Amino acid sequence: MTRIPSADALRAWITENPDATSKREIARAFGLKGAAHTELKRALRALEEEGLITPRRARGPRRPDRLPPVAVLRMEGADADGDLFARPMEWHGDGPAPRILMITRPGDPALGAGDRVLAKLTPVHADDHTHQGHLIRRLEAGPRRVLGVFRTGPEGGRILPVDKGAGREWRVFAGDTDGAEDGELVEAALAGPARLGLPRARITARLGDPMAPKSVSLIAIHQYGLRHAFPDDVLDEAEAAPPLDGATPGEDLRALPFITIDPADARDHDDAVVAHPDDDPANPGGHIVWVAIADVARYVRPGTALDHEAVLRGNSAYFPDRVVPMLPERLSADLCSLVEGEDRPVMAVRLTLRADGTKRAHRFARGTIRCRAGLSYEQFQAAADAGTEPLEVPVVAPLYAAYAAAAAARDARGPLDLDLPEREITLSDAGDVVSVGFRARLAAHRLIEEFMVLANVAAAEELVSRRSPLIFRVHDTPAPERVEALREVAEASGLAFAPGQIMQARALNRLLAQAEGTEVDELINMATLRAMAQAVYSPDNLGHFGLSLGAYAHFTSPIRRYADLIVHRALIRAHGWGDDGLSDAEADRLEATARHISETERTAMAAERDTADRYLAAYLSERVGEIIGGRVAGVNRAGLFVRLDGTGADGLVPLRTLGAEFFRLDPDAQTVTGTETGRVIALGDRVQVRLAEADPISGGLLLEMTEHEGSSLPRPRR
Repeated sequence: MTRIPSADALRAWITENPDATSKREIARAFGLKGAAHTELKRALRALEEEGLITPRRARGPRRPDRLPPVAVLRMEGADADGDLFARPMEWHGDGPAPRILMITRPGDPALGAGDRVLAKLTPVHADDHTHQGHLIRRLEAGPRRVLGVFRTGPEGGRILPVDKGAGREWRVFAGDTDGAEDGELVEAALAGPARLGLPRARITARLGDPMAPKSVSLIAIHQYGLRHAFPDDVLDEAEAAPPLDGATPGEDLRALPFITIDPADARDHDDAVVAHPDDDPANPGGHIVWVAIADVARYVRPGTALDHEAVLRGNSAYFPDRVVPMLPERLSADLCSLVEGEDRPVMAVRLTLRADGTKRAHRFARGTIRCRAGLSYEQFQAAADAGTEPLEVPVVAPLYAAYAAAAAARDARGPLDLDLPEREITLSDAGDVVSVGFRARLAAHRLIEEFMVLANVAAAEELVSRRSPLIFRVHDTPAPERVEALREVAEASGLAFAPGQIMQARALNRLLAQAEGTEVDELINMATLRAMAQAVYSPDNLGHFGLSLGAYAHFTSPIRRYADLIVHRALIRAHGWGDDGLSDAEADRLEATARHISETERTAMAAERDTADRYLAAYLSERVGEIIGGRVAGVNRAGLFVRLDGTGADGLVPLRTLGAEFFRLDPDAQTVTGTETGRVIALGDRVQVRLAEADPISGGLLLEMTEHEGSSLPRPRR
């Protein structure tokens, strides 16, 4: 009996004979006759389902440099616009495998990166893909991934996930360890069905000692999939960007004494300011404020590798030991940074303020500035306090005069006035935590924030008036159920809060004012923050509740936020300032882009928060066993979350450890009540806790409550 050639043999022959187009030629090549033709037909049909052979109606096998009408694809996942792309599993042509846009239909399963699918292909002419794919069926789901610490054991070992919310451990067989050593941080993928109740994993990357200096942020970078390394083509484009030689086309603003005001350790400076009194007799007591922003659009043009990478990242992420930037350092810290004494291209807005601080007019310009001085917040504040000037012309006093007027207008508008100090984690050169505290909140910080808000408002109003597409920064009114939860917290704290039918920030400010300076100050600020909706990006103007503004857009930080770059391009398009403005294709994708950059922002914030938790746990690990004061900051089924004095770190007190009696949870009232004594523990209560565990790898703190509102708790029964 004649044996049918194997699938590998058929693949090899097709590759070597791309012009052979009939089943008869294949049969002749392998000496197949009679009934063997039927078996060959079945074998070719199987290969057809794998995407290597065209359907019979196409009369034969495909050429290796062309895709068949049906192929097996590996999903790459969604791009910045939310479109799903894939590439063929088999490709023998020259160059990279073709990129395929997947067209999904109602009822199709959700596809993710790594999924293997069978799809019908249609050739198309597009810039970023060669075919469209219509799903026939998903053949295999992509591998799940885990980041954790490898522990050796019998027949291999296990992985302990670093994520506090992760479930069980993962099992690793001896052949799947990639040589990982005990205690090493690893990345792994699901490798097979569970065995002994544990999912089976294969280690795909070894990341070293999780406790090594400056490796803490690396955990979050890998855990959240942040793009921390730039592709070569992106770096090549950045290095090839020409430096500015003199003024760029547009308005020459180099005569204005612009200064930058930033944190002392800032490496990129994307905004500069200057102010002076308005000499217009029609505006007595008024002020002129210029806000100049780095013109990133000159260097990052639509369709380039730089632009593609920037939109994928969406924003920069900031950690105590490093920054994961949106743009390469050649741009962020050099060509686009408003460096003292250097000519730099900018997008600028001239704001005319009345004596009462309200905006009388604004005008946008594209041109060149030369910063006269780069000051830290502390230096600027010191000059203001001493009444001195860093330049030969006044710059500090005019800025403060304009700010005093703008602040009065802001207070009259009534934006939400939360007082939430920013935590500051200081590291040694070796990467160890030296101190944990809170950043000083200076008037200089408020000055810059106010001028940036005014510039952002002007950008939104300018583009709305010109009927230009743009991405707004929107903040919705808090949901009624969240407002009700805040009311319960306020009343439990002895404060009056009647939000009314129409929720306004003013009502929240009255509550915050009642709490200011009291023991519940921090609690009410945190509870108010929890009641808020999350600010997002949208092409639809929904207003900004927190700022009490009808239209708001991000314009002032294009080095670190893609949303700002979109607004810059929209301004260029609206004013006809060049060929690097917002394209029609970009305008059509604004909704998808807004969704994507909202997601990247949330991801970066989560990574930053988790990294801070890990550094805090490392810092507190030397204090295990100590008694520390704190305040109840959260209540749920897991237990009580206590915010510790000094560091602001949050730790968990499990309900089962709350003394010798059983405590019953009331999730609506955010309280737990002892069934024997009737003791009620609620949000905001002062407590003393013993630090039982501090895990730097997961960032988790486990606490035992020893005292509640000055009264000791009996130790729980064991």
